[in-house]
Amino acid sequence: MTGMPQPRGRLSRDRPLSDLTWLRVGGPADWLFQPADTDDLAAFLRALDPAVPVFPMGVGSNLIVRDGGIRGVVIRLGRGFNTIGVEGDRVTAGAAALDAHVARRAAGAGVDLTFLRTIPGSIGGAVRMNAGCYGSYVADHLVEAQAVTRHGEVVTLTPDTLNFGYRHSALPESCVLTRATFRGPMGDPETLAAKMAAQIAKRDATQPTRERSAGSTFRNPAGYSSTGRADDVHDLKAWSVIDRAGLRGARRGAAQMSGKHPNFLLNTGGATAADLEGLGEEVRKRVFQNSGIQLEWEIMRVGEPAPGDSPDNEQSER
Repeated sequence: MTGMPQPRGRLSRDRPLSDLTWLRVGGPADWLFQPADTDDLAAFLRALDPAVPVFPMGVGSNLIVRDGGIRGVVIRLGRGFNTIGVEGDRVTAGAAALDAHVARRAAGAGVDLTFLRTIPGSIGGAVRMNAGCYGSYVADHLVEAQAVTRHGEVVTLTPDTLNFGYRHSALPESCVLTRATFRGPMGDPETLAAKMAAQIAKRDATQPTRERSAGSTFRNPAGYSSTGRADDVHDLKAWSVIDRAGLRGARRGAAQMSGKHPNFLLNTGGATAADLEGLGEEVRKRVFQNSGIQLEWEIMRVGEPAPGDSPDNEQSER
């Protein structure tokens, strides 16, 4: 790949990605670009050869990068994209701002976005995947978002444009979210802080928060309409069908389905991306054999296998 644009931000060649993902696996990106600001990002994408693939990467909280790495340019937002501002009942956050930080900052100003507190990752990923918890979803609170298209155009997106569904939005894969504005109900800051503390306690009691994971591995298999809102929720959960198939604690090498919460895929130390993805595919196969339910990945899997690896991956994203 030659003739790369020369941005003001940092552009690194053959950059390993394993240290940028929560599961600590994955090969290198051909290029990793960390833009200085929105103008720098837009100018870079306008100048980049249209044939070069682009993959926007958040904080790697819900991601498996395969062992062969990612061809093209990985874009990772950092400083300059993590500001948080509050005006009345509206909260505007950069796409690199952590969900938990946005929830706390909003609560301190009396705005209830507490559902974000226990969601791992950053605001860009939360909008892209219509993240939700405790009966609230991004779709319920988003006012608008700003993004940069693959052609370098800065655009404003509305909830209608994004066409939210359960753990899904219509945002094009190579479109880079840069900020989002939310509206939340007003509340007492101390009450909101107590609410978040209770959520954290409940999460820590039921999920392997001290283990190396990427959050929920599979989407809940049924019970949500296209809106992904709370009144559409039924009781069928991914962890339950995994448990009924006898897969709590199942292992493949150093990859393991958590014994505490069987919908959490863990790297217990030294697992490869192939181990993790292979175990996930085995879980999908055995759940289908046991119950006829086809689990869908919630963790995104990207990149290429290492030479010699050929994971059975019917639903890979890239």
